Amino acid sequence: MASSPGSSASLFSEQATLSESSQAKKSQNSEEKVFYKNCRASYLSVFKSSLENIRSKEQLTLVLQQAGRNPSQKTVNKYWTPQTTALNFDDFCAILKKEKPVTKTELLKVFAKIDKNNDGYVLHTELHKFLTTRGEKMTLDEVNAVTKLAEVNSNGKLDYKKFCKLYMTTNEQCLKNALEKLEVDSRLKRQQFGSQIETSSEGATSTISKPSLRATRKTEPKPSLKKGDSRTSSRPSSAQSCKASISSTISVSASSNRNSKLIETNSVKEWQCAQSKGCFFLEEDGEIISHKYKLLLPHRSVLCITIKPLNLSQIEGKPSPWLAVDTALCIFKENETQENLQFVSITELQNKEAFGWKGELGAGVYCLLPFTTGCRLKKVKRQITREAKLLYRGKDGDLMLTDEFRAALSDIFEMIDLDGNGLLSLEEYNFFELRTSGEKCDEEAWAICKENFDTKKNELTKRGFMDLNLMEASDREGDPGDLWVTLLSLGYNKALEMTEACPFVIDIYAEKCKPKIKAVYLEAGTGQLSKAVCKSVVNKGNAQAMDSCENIIVYTTKNDMRITSVIENKSENKVVIHVNNEQSRNCVNNRGLNVFAVEVAPKSMMVCQHVMPLNEQEDLMYNCVYSVLP
Repeated sequence: MASSPGSSASLFSEQATLSESSQAKKSQNSEEKVFYKNCRASYLSVFKSSLENIRSKEQLTLVLQQAGRNPSQKTVNKYWTPQTTALNFDDFCAILKKEKPVTKTELLKVFAKIDKNNDGYVLHTELHKFLTTRGEKMTLDEVNAVTKLAEVNSNGKLDYKKFCKLYMTTNEQCLKNALEKLEVDSRLKRQQFGSQIETSSEGATSTISKPSLRATRKTEPKPSLKKGDSRTSSRPSSAQSCKASISSTISVSASSNRNSKLIETNSVKEWQCAQSKGCFFLEEDGEIISHKYKLLLPHRSVLCITIKPLNLSQIEGKPSPWLAVDTALCIFKENETQENLQFVSITELQNKEAFGWKGELGAGVYCLLPFTTGCRLKKVKRQITREAKLLYRGKDGDLMLTDEFRAALSDIFEMIDLDGNGLLSLEEYNFFELRTSGEKCDEEAWAICKENFDTKKNELTKRGFMDLNLMEASDREGDPGDLWVTLLSLGYNKALEMTEACPFVIDIYAEKCKPKIKAVYLEAGTGQLSKAVCKSVVNKGNAQAMDSCENIIVYTTKNDMRITSVIENKSENKVVIHVNNEQSRNCVNNRGLNVFAVEVAPKSMMVCQHVMPLNEQEDLMYNCVYSVLP
């Protein structure tokens, strides 16, 4: 039967849409490959191998310059803190994603601001004043390096158009030289991606001396990268030289999502209950920190423990956007020393957004470590079309909180009121202070706070919390800068949307005793947490040994929320595993790349990736190929 014109048009439209989607995906993959090729070329122009670590500020500055960046000392200090001992290739790539190369247009705009005569020249005196007092301030030595360039300076003035041309040409030449070196040297071309190696970086040389200048740019309130030694690689690599591989395929239908063995919470409602709230916070470098807890059981009892995202939305039928974030809880038994924790279990039973565990525990102290994979709590670039207003002046001229800001503060109060009693204790308030300012409020300051703001039972009320924030704004004459620092550190963006945090709630039901739960830390996931996830996957997952490499085993496990793979290396040598997810459909992983590589130390295991459905209303097809690189 001949098709109708309408059906043909519909078919063509559908084909065109698929074609556009395919082209967009190819374009994204192409850009990704170019980016990592440039990263690797720049790195290998300074180091002998992409497995070497950056060991000093000087090396970090040099390798960033080879990548077409020109970092100030302030930028370098942001990534090389007093606690940093090394940064690896992964860290270098992450820095390059954040520190975008300045464009010629941006440079010219900066100079145009101080070109009073609009003649293309800037007096050295004006240049010194501007660059050492505005934006990302430069040192005198850095500015002098610009004014001493003979080809762009004369009679105490800088020809900034010539300088911009020289600057851009030098950047392009640095990257061009690095790419040519990578192409010419076949040995370097065959090197694969890794994350760390204990070799010296002797012979690191600079190929081109670059003029120094940065455009004025906004700095973030938090430093990002710290140490690099414990990180794994997440970079694409050529699979052509792989010598052993396996593939893993898992299908999950949309109807099965969040539909596994349910925790029947109604059956434990008569048990004694303890509850605490908490939150996952996303750091600038993608690391996730959260509250950690101690659980006290006075007697042996059967327990039901659940964790789920906390819905703060006050609007009927409009749930909080972070409810799709996966949550889990690792349970450990504390022994005589806190460092010696005994893994008990991880929450795997499911009831809608809640994941739980049910079983019997003896009397004693337990450690509860919340966990999220990072598949849906991650840095996402989003254009903010408007900046929310936090304050305004009333008719009498007094400073007031906007309704939108008051609503956000109300949600924040609910989030930091860990025990849910509608009041903030000093302990709860200090978790808030540590997150937003890095400091604690002492007893004396807390006493002053209670004298000036509304309290009940020696704890701060929501009204008192609101007034405290208003007072801070009033002290700064209405400048909302510090308020925004607080909001950004709590996961809000400039539109007052919480996009980089996920509040959660933990419920503990005990049949034969009164359990007690207490938040004790706010920190990143520990090694114990990673070991617990690995142990859980190895115990329950499907095991596959690499072809011709029986010492390399991939374990894969799934529930209706996520798929997790763990790689175990039983050999005496470290291995680099190439991971390819390009044939997967409707998948999002915690690494943010379809193709990457990970390095596994000898006699160890590590989490390779977590995968979740991109759209829970559609079927998921997980098709991953793991290959050992020579």
